[in-house]
Amino acid sequence: MTPQPDSHPHAPGWLPPTPAQTVGPFFGYALPFTGGGHIAGHGDPDTITVHGRVFDGASGPVPDALVEIWQADRDGCLAGAPGSLRHDQVTSEVVGRDGTAFTGFGRVPTDADGHWAVRTVAPGPHRPGATPYLAVAVFARGLLRHLYTRVYLPEQADHVRADFPDLPAERLDTLLAVRERDGLYRFDIRLQGERETVFFDFC
Repeated sequence: MTPQPDSHPHAPGWLPPTPAQTVGPFFGYALPFTGGGHIAGHGDPDTITVHGRVFDGASGPVPDALVEIWQADRDGCLAGAPGSLRHDQVTSEVVGRDGTAFTGFGRVPTDADGHWAVRTVAPGPHRPGATPYLAVAVFARGLLRHLYTRVYLPEQADHVRADFPDLPAERLDTLLAVRERDGLYRFDIRLQGERETVFFDFC
């Protein structure tokens, strides 16, 4: 974009802002909520942590994205506990999420380094024969529509390859989390560029 000699809209040579300058971010109010990354209840002995970073097309961190997770519980049930999205209008504290029940839903903002994390359980198949996964929605600056992807744990790699036989191996790898140690998995989300994450189109 040509540098603007004057920011006043009636100044000679003034150019209006491009869409990239006028879309977002708008995520700081109401959408994030306390405990948004705690999908599993406290005290659950089988919790895992899934974390990663959101990168833009230049491999830079996206510091103001939102990552939503939707998933089945360990038995494949999609019901979840009620109350995940209710907030106190004054304090913004979560109302209804008691910290012990499995909700099946999480929403977390990225930090200054583009990092996000949720504490949950490994999902079970939501129907017989299905490959378990964590459904992900990404909201970020410049995105007019949010993006959908999936996190498959590496233990499901063979099933994922069978589910997507036409997907090249290097693309398939962007759907698989990396096991860093017991109970800790990393899943980076790349919005564009090299190793762009596979995103799903839902009509």
